[in-house]
Amino acid sequence: MKLLTLARDLRRRKARERQGLFAAEGVRAVEELLRSPLALRGVLVAPQLADAPRGAALLSALRQRAVDLAEVSPIEFGSAAETESPQGVLAIAEIPTRSLDALPLAPRARLVLLDGVQDPGNVGTIVRTAAALGAAAVLALPGTVDLWNAKVVRSAMGATFHAPAFSCTWDEVDAFRRRESVALWGADAGGTPLESLTAPDRLGLVVGNEGAGLSPESLARVEVLTSLPISSAVESLNVAVATGILLYQLRT
Repeated sequence: MKLLTLARDLRRRKARERQGLFAAEGVRAVEELLRSPLALRGVLVAPQLADAPRGAALLSALRQRAVDLAEVSPIEFGSAAETESPQGVLAIAEIPTRSLDALPLAPRARLVLLDGVQDPGNVGTIVRTAAALGAAAVLALPGTVDLWNAKVVRSAMGATFHAPAFSCTWDEVDAFRRRESVALWGADAGGTPLESLTAPDRLGLVVGNEGAGLSPESLARVEVLTSLPISSAVESLNVAVATGILLYQLRT
């Protein structure tokens, strides 16, 4: 399949899952991808990439690495891009094989479980924040947006290329929890304030859908509901912001 056709196809989740590939768009994302261990399949470039010094440097680096390049017109590139003002570079790479069975867990560890979180920007920000604060992994439960969605990849700023972030089922989580002795807490506005709790050594923090909150599947499993005290003038926090604060407070 030609790179342009493939890039267009990868805009769909089913195509990404079938092909085992994803697209990373923009200079920053492709720079990070080149620094990662992920395998590149090819790169689409449009003339505007060479207009800026940073883009020209990236183009040179791609050519030096003998990456499969497909030079296309701005109109053709726009048919595959998902940004409003494309920078003229889009890389296709292999989705890494990651699972709970292969996840190493330290004696003290924090995991983030995404329960139906659907906004790509929020999910990407959570992945990036979790990586920055030393979380062992980000687990996307059913109902959560695809971690390899182009907007998630862009918002994560390269974190998905390096940090353990992958989809899993509740059955897989349950088996892992039993095997690794991981406690499960849920983030909920009506929960016990975090500052009054003592966290266990191994903890999974479940954060829920932006509007609906935690699902019945989560509520049936969590041992503690915890919250962040906020001003009564504010109804709630953005899920990515709340997750970042909670992780900071829970950092090992």
